[in-house]
Amino acid sequence: MRRGVILLAALCLGAAPALACDPEVALLRGPWGQARFRVEVADDAAERAQGLMHRDSLGASRGMLFLYERPQRATFWMRNTLIPLDMIFLDAQGRVTRIHENARPLDETVIDGGSGVVAVLEINGGMARRIGVSVGSEMRHPFFGAQAAWPCAAP
Repeated sequence: MRRGVILLAALCLGAAPALACDPEVALLRGPWGQARFRVEVADDAAERAQGLMHRDSLGASRGMLFLYERPQRATFWMRNTLIPLDMIFLDAQGRVTRIHENARPLDETVIDGGSGVVAVLEINGGMARRIGVSVGSEMRHPFFGAQAAWPCAAP
């Protein structure tokens, strides 16, 4: 019986990296600590265009993760978006390069995330500052692969 418990514990510990690499979970870390968001992934043109439009709420630990095929200049606006959002722009290694805080609902002003962006995490407005996310923070998500600053699996 004891041997079975040890084996079960080893299997559970071995499964931990897979749980951390769930495509519907984005983890952020920095000197401030860590945060976990359950995300909807927008990885094609239609999903990215729709984004979080027409929604009147977003759960506290929820977000939308926009993924791009290659590094590029990423620009957003808040047309038809009813809730304030923080936009966290990331490079190919999953490092935060820019944060736009509290984008105003329905505002059509262009929000420029800069060049070299491969992913953008949208979360509730003000959340990034409340939890301490800053430029240089790192994301763990399977999208970033082996080149990630915080890879899903140990090298």
